[in-house]
Amino acid sequence: MSSKTIVVITGANTGIGYEAVKAFLSSSTPYHVFVGARNTEKLDNAIQSFGDTGIHKLVPLQIDLLSDESIAAAFKQVSSEVDYIDVLINNAGAATSAPPSRESFLQDYNVNVAGTFAVTDTFLPLLIKSSAPRLLFLTSGLSSFEEVTKPKPRFPTPPAGWPKPPAPNWICYISSKAALNMMMVEFSKSLKNDNVKVWCISPGFLATDLGGNRERLKAMGAGDPALGGTFIQDVVEGARDEDVGKVIRRDIVQPW
Repeated sequence: MSSKTIVVITGANTGIGYEAVKAFLSSSTPYHVFVGARNTEKLDNAIQSFGDTGIHKLVPLQIDLLSDESIAAAFKQVSSEVDYIDVLINNAGAATSAPPSRESFLQDYNVNVAGTFAVTDTFLPLLIKSSAPRLLFLTSGLSSFEEVTKPKPRFPTPPAGWPKPPAPNWICYISSKAALNMMMVEFSKSLKNDNVKVWCISPGFLATDLGGNRERLKAMGAGDPALGGTFIQDVVEGARDEDVGKVIRRDIVQPW
């Protein structure tokens, strides 16, 4: 059995995923991290930027959530190097910038729901072999039904008639993340007897590439992505074990 906590994380060459890897490297707990990303050049650059990893080990893992062949190849690589994994972090995501349409909905759902399911389904045989397995899904604060139904003065109800003014493009993203929350609940229920602790992580409004221009997001009040990285580390190291099966924020449980 490895003395290190073995982690697989997707979408880790930038943003919150990158910051999560940085957080693991700062821990006194030794980590063996398979750093997943779609683009191999960006992945290699990200790993090089971490510098000396000390007691930890980083392994590049090419994985594209839109390709079953890529997911299968990533599983083959990981299973050839380790007998189990302790943590699977489904961090990779997509947010279309196009107006809502069949195509833009399918784009976000394909990555955030179908692709994430495929990764989880593929890696679960390794995860359930761990003595303390953890499964994390990165969601959004905008996926809360309770909160999005509250009146918002900045977004007045449009006048009667059709067509309406163009719907915001984030409708594709937030609805896919709401679907992801439901998928998390089902995984949490089905994996109960395998002792897998499961969460959706809602990191908050952070300045990442997923949300567009980072500087513009900062001007709007977005926080440092490092906050999301340390949040993930805290969950992996047991800080929110009382909230298993829920959507959690750094300070509270997110309303459904």
